[in-house]
Amino acid sequence: MKTAFVRRLQELSQKDDDLLVLTADLGFKLFDNFRAGTTDRFYNVGVAEANMIGIAAGLSLCGKNVYCYSIIPFLVMRAFEQIRVDIAYHNLNIKLVGVGGGFTYGLEGFTHFGLEDLSLMSSLPNMTVVIPADPLEAKAIAEISLEYDGPMYIRLGHTGGPVIHDKAPDLKIGRAMILREGRGVAILATGDMVYTGMQVVDMLSEKGINTTMVNIHTLKPLDTEIILQIASTHKAIFSIEEHNIRGGLGSAISEVLAESGYSGVFKRFGIREGVARSLVGKSDFLKEHHGLTPQKIYEKISDLITGV
Repeated sequence: MKTAFVRRLQELSQKDDDLLVLTADLGFKLFDNFRAGTTDRFYNVGVAEANMIGIAAGLSLCGKNVYCYSIIPFLVMRAFEQIRVDIAYHNLNIKLVGVGGGFTYGLEGFTHFGLEDLSLMSSLPNMTVVIPADPLEAKAIAEISLEYDGPMYIRLGHTGGPVIHDKAPDLKIGRAMILREGRGVAILATGDMVYTGMQVVDMLSEKGINTTMVNIHTLKPLDTEIILQIASTHKAIFSIEEHNIRGGLGSAISEVLAESGYSGVFKRFGIREGVARSLVGKSDFLKEHHGLTPQKIYEKISDLITGV
C-alpha cells in the first residue's frame, strides 16, 4: 500500500514543483526513485520527528506542499505537540503519512504498534483523517491529497495486501463506500480491516445472511449520513478496525448511533484494554490473539444476531 502511494506521489511531483517530502530517517529504499528524480525536494531530517514537523510548518508557510513520512508511533505520538500547535492550530497545508497501522510492525513489539493514532489525530482541529483500504485507494488518496488544502493524516497499513477494487475507485473525502448491499446486518470497517470485513460478509452469506459492507475510508470528516441511513434499515451494526476501540472508528460510529437513538445491536471489533505489551509476533498472529480474524469475528457476530 505504501509503495503504491509513494509511486503515485512521485508521478504527481512532476506536475507540482512545490511538492516536498520530509522523512525522519526512514523509507530510504521506498523513496529511492523519488529522490533520484527530484533531488532537491526530498529531505531526511534524521531521528528528529518534532523538528521535522517544525520544518514542514515553515516550508508550508512559504507556499510549499509538504509531506511528512514516518512510522506511526514516531510520527504521531512522538511529535504530537508539534502537530497540534504548528500544523493543526494554524490549519497548514501539510500531509502526514503514517505507516504501520495496527500490528503491521508486530515483530518490533509494543513500541512500534500503531493503535492510538486515529484517536489522537481525529481529535485535532482542522485535521482530515483518511485510511485507504487497498493500494488502489492509496493511489487515489495520493492524487486527492495533492490538491487538498489543509492538514491531512494518511494512515497506511501493510505493504502490498489484497486489492478490494477491480478498478480505480471513485473515492471522495468524507463519503463512505457501500461495497455490498444487504439487509438487516451491516459491517463498517476501515483500512486493512475492510478486506477482513468482506471475508466475514462472505461467511455470513453462506449462512443465508445478506450483509451490507461499508468501507469507511475517511474517519474525519465522518460520513454520518450513511451511518444514519444504515441505522434506519439495519437491526445489527458492527465496526471493525485495527486500532484501540477507544477513539477510533467504533467510538465515532457509537456516538452517531447513541445520539440518533438507535436501539439495535451494535458491537465494536478492535483492540481492547489490556493489550499484551510483551506479546510480539507477526501481524496475523497478533490479530488472531485479539480476535480480529474473519473466523473469530464471524463467530461473534453469528452469536449476537441470533434471534435478532
